[in-house]
Amino acid sequence: MRKPILALAFASIAFSANAETIEQRAAPCLACHGEKGQSETENTPSLGGQQAPYTLIQLFMFREKLRTFGPMNEMAKALTDDDLRLFSDFIAKIPKPAAPTEAGDPARLQRGQALVQQHRCDTCHNPDLSGKENVPRIANQREDYLAKTLAEYKDNSRHGYDGSMADVLAPITPEQITDLAYFVAHMR
Repeated sequence: MRKPILALAFASIAFSANAETIEQRAAPCLACHGEKGQSETENTPSLGGQQAPYTLIQLFMFREKLRTFGPMNEMAKALTDDDLRLFSDFIAKIPKPAAPTEAGDPARLQRGQALVQQHRCDTCHNPDLSGKENVPRIANQREDYLAKTLAEYKDNSRHGYDGSMADVLAPITPEQITDLAYFVAHMR
């Protein structure tokens, strides 16, 4: 399923550069990241409600291959600085991901909430985990993407623009990462 979506997105690159509106240009992005701000694609982040400064930095990092993921590097390589700002502002206006309808496992939620407080995730990401400036919105993000990303920060295979995430995750076990991702994905 993912390969046809990526092929469609790559085929849309030429169209995107000539499209008149940001909505038309962003269509290939939303094919993977979710038309209504909430991704339905495995291990692909939801972009809805993401902070414009954070998105700008991430797009810049993809364009410059400071953050490597083939499809995103390919999509971002032709973007100008003005394009980066335009896309970042557009993404910030997409509705944030919806909270899950089910209540979730109380024990896992409690363990995850304790980890958020213990490791002060709610300091940088805000008490509601909505993010701010260059800190991403993580509330209601895809659980699989959160777990993958946190594990990558922990093992230092994903580098941010500073080392704070690796430092925060150093004492956290893989089991705790699972609970943390569960809690953040199920925020209400």
